[in-house]
Amino acid sequence: MKGFLILCYMSPLLLLFPNLVFGSHNYGEALSKSFLFYEAQRSGFLPHDQRVQWRGNSGLNDGKASGVDLVGGYYDAGDNVKFGLPMAFTVTMMSWSIIEYGKQMSESGELSNAIDAIKWGTDYLLKAHPEPHVLYGEVGDGTTDHYCWQRPEDMTTSRAAYRIDPSRPGSDLAGETAAAMAAASIVFRNNNPAYAEELLTHAYQLFEFADKYRGKYDSSITVAQKYYRSVSGYADELLWAAAWLYKASNKQYYLNYLGENGDALGGTGWSMTEFGWDVKYAGVQTLVAKFLMQGNAGNHAAVFEKYQEKAENFMCACLGKGNQNIHKSPGGLIFRQRWNNMQFVTSASFLATVYSDYLASAGKSLKCASGPVSPPELLDFAKSQVDYLLGDNPRATSYMVGYSNNYPRQVHHRGSSIVSVKVDPTFVSCRGGYATWFNRKANDPNLLTGAIVGGPDAYDNFADQRDNYEQTEPATYNNAPLIGVLARLHGGQSEYSQLLPVAIPQPKPDPEQKVAPAPASDIAIEQKETTSWVREGKTYYRYSGVVTNKSSKTLKNLKLSVSQLYGSLWGLSKYDDSYVFPAWINSLPAGKSLEFVYIHTANSPAVVSVSSYTLD
Repeated sequence: MKGFLILCYMSPLLLLFPNLVFGSHNYGEALSKSFLFYEAQRSGFLPHDQRVQWRGNSGLNDGKASGVDLVGGYYDAGDNVKFGLPMAFTVTMMSWSIIEYGKQMSESGELSNAIDAIKWGTDYLLKAHPEPHVLYGEVGDGTTDHYCWQRPEDMTTSRAAYRIDPSRPGSDLAGETAAAMAAASIVFRNNNPAYAEELLTHAYQLFEFADKYRGKYDSSITVAQKYYRSVSGYADELLWAAAWLYKASNKQYYLNYLGENGDALGGTGWSMTEFGWDVKYAGVQTLVAKFLMQGNAGNHAAVFEKYQEKAENFMCACLGKGNQNIHKSPGGLIFRQRWNNMQFVTSASFLATVYSDYLASAGKSLKCASGPVSPPELLDFAKSQVDYLLGDNPRATSYMVGYSNNYPRQVHHRGSSIVSVKVDPTFVSCRGGYATWFNRKANDPNLLTGAIVGGPDAYDNFADQRDNYEQTEPATYNNAPLIGVLARLHGGQSEYSQLLPVAIPQPKPDPEQKVAPAPASDIAIEQKETTSWVREGKTYYRYSGVVTNKSSKTLKNLKLSVSQLYGSLWGLSKYDDSYVFPAWINSLPAGKSLEFVYIHTANSPAVVSVSSYTLD
């Protein structure tokens, strides 16, 4: 069902296949469709603006048996399990894509969809981290899930929740989740500062947890071993998290951590030919090389140069110009493994793209064993991989579902392969789904638009069959690095230096709606604890919250974001993933206040912020 590692390589396709003639690709269309795939992978209560209409609500009791709210997040691939490690990596890579190419995404009109995709993941990751040293890393398990073939809306499989804590550590899982929250905090810094600060606070805690209580997460969450085993261990995730925390906070502590631990944790020693949800070294080395080129290395310059040397070894291996080159198919696709090879194609292409821009910004070239390589040549490599993925290959097949005319029609995916619950609500049983839907030799009833499937084998062969999970199963982490490359290719030449601070553009708001991410000057939110009591050994706390309209106009269409709430709330109505006015009022006059109360088990208030509102 899953994949394990990552790769790179390129060859001139037209020299191998001189009769093939390809046109240019619509990278903007492919970018737009990528975000639709994330909407199809959503778990939990679907929002009112959900565009993938064949999906419905699912997993609404996740975490309940463990006394924690774990509703939401993403299904990782074609199954109905929520695996924390690949989900966090997906969020990290989506965030990195926006940090580098948010301007291009904004110009293509996709920035708001990109930010929504990240927030769907970070909202869940915040829930999964209810205490500084507790992190839930999986909901459901692969064994019971794979025994059944059910759409998410019908699933009867186990929804047990699995966690790491000081007695059952998981530094790789905690480190990757810290990286995801730190990277995402940069994305939200301008348009939702309160949320960004919340993410960064969790990232600090998770890094401290990962570093202090060291261990592999799959030794603690053993049900993950068959699906997302941590082959590389946790050293790479500690460096990866430190790099992102430095980038997000600019705190010297994290830069020192990279400098002082680079040798011991392998960052300066490993020359990689892969990058992905398990092995992060090439990503760390690329980030640290950027810090060095930005002039931020300080007294760690000598160590950072060793990181950069290893980053460049990866780039040269991708190009086939290094000492240890990566295998490629006859058609020019880099190839690492049979199972979901395309994840490695997209991740390697992203690193090559950003490093090309770093080099161009610094006025430098890549140093390979065979000689210097210009930044455009490195970018051309990434483009060749993306073009292959989109159809420039010996089979003339697009490996993105819904792009072009020839793409996989029998995707190994429960939701897309079973008729939508909105078309036929008849319950699909665990084993009945195999008999009725899995074994059908027909196209999927629901189009999984934007999904990147596993892709062809080492010889460019591909079989579009639902039971061919190695080639036809998609995954969220296949698309995450690709969105950055697509935005870059669609946007053409960059108009800013990649080594200078980049301000992520604001998504274009609804003209009727005033966006106010934090408690704005128009609105005040005050909270206080009013009482507490102990019942059956557990302490409960009652909080009162007051929302005040400080403007001179009538407040309408208020939406509040409430996180770190571990209990019930009264006085507001739940609407999708937000809270709105209660049923008995629809506005708040100037100077008036509204009280809400909640009872939960945390000795600290919930985080309440304003998402949006209008003034009339």
